[in-house]
Amino acid sequence: MNTYQADDSLLGLAQSFREALRQSVYVMRRLDSEEQLSSAQLGVLKMALDGGARVGEIARNLGVKVPSATEQIIKLERAGLVKREADPDDSRAVRVVATAAGRAAVENADRRRNEFIAGILATLSQTERDAVEAALPVFGKIANLNSPVQN
Repeated sequence: MNTYQADDSLLGLAQSFREALRQSVYVMRRLDSEEQLSSAQLGVLKMALDGGARVGEIARNLGVKVPSATEQIIKLERAGLVKREADPDDSRAVRVVATAAGRAAVENADRRRNEFIAGILATLSQTERDAVEAALPVFGKIANLNSPVQN
């Protein structure tokens, strides 16, 4: 945990930043409510791409306990979107890996989300869109500080 003592201006910025992120999460959750896959299931699917992930890793990255992650994995398995395979690095462990149908589901969800967000961005002025674009590297840096998930 960070032990830095922030001054009042940084604390105010932190509050505003957290509030903006919270509101952004709400926007995405409203979009997800119209999807066939929940936000958690889509998160599992994304982790299952590119070689897959262990159940414990999936749970940590989702911020849930292993039984909750397992519940999502079982639902995705039943839908044919993921499968479990032996972990090539540890014969005692298994990895959750996306199937072709799972990859297609991620691509469809990403396309739909991108179209939705593009519609929102289209309502902004060019100056505002430029500001959003300029802020993206900063958001990436913040997201990767002390993060268990490295992209």
